[in-house]
Amino acid sequence: MTYILAVSGSPSVNSRTELLVEHALGRLAVTGFGAGHFRVRELPAAELLSGRTDHPALRSAAEEVAAADALIVATPVYKASYTGLLKAFLDLLPQSGLAGKTVLPLVTGGSLAHVLTIDYALRPVLSALGARHVVAGSFFLDSHVERLTDGGAQLRPEAALRLFDVVDEFIHALPVPSAGAATPASRAL
Repeated sequence: MTYILAVSGSPSVNSRTELLVEHALGRLAVTGFGAGHFRVRELPAAELLSGRTDHPALRSAAEEVAAADALIVATPVYKASYTGLLKAFLDLLPQSGLAGKTVLPLVTGGSLAHVLTIDYALRPVLSALGARHVVAGSFFLDSHVERLTDGGAQLRPEAALRLFDVVDEFIHALPVPSAGAATPASRAL
């Protein structure tokens, strides 16, 4: 089964970015994919910032990325780029840490002034880490992701449609499983 790991680079516990990721993971679950959600902010800060790849939590996180078949990399925009937290994590991965993987970038931000963050800030580092394919991804305004009192989120209809479209494009960009491997469609039979 194709396993997809979402990596959230938001330092905020009340992150709209993570709420968006949960919607994307829900879409993947409906289409039959196994997926997990890794929050970089849960790593020990001192070890992350000092690049201690021998620390068990950091080693485990890097192994989780290595074991995934594909990734969603999600971040809010801070100062016209992805977060420093995400950068610190990506810097820990080996030079070919994303080799062979398809990656879906998702970005949230306060204004449309940051819409090019994916192409000018995030895509180059994902490509430098050897990603097989970085799909177009999508930018979402913070105002399109509403936090609900129960901890969930509601997306504005146009944002929900765009998210479903980019997740579907991501699914179609995934490598075809080898013969005998279960696919979402074959598992449903």
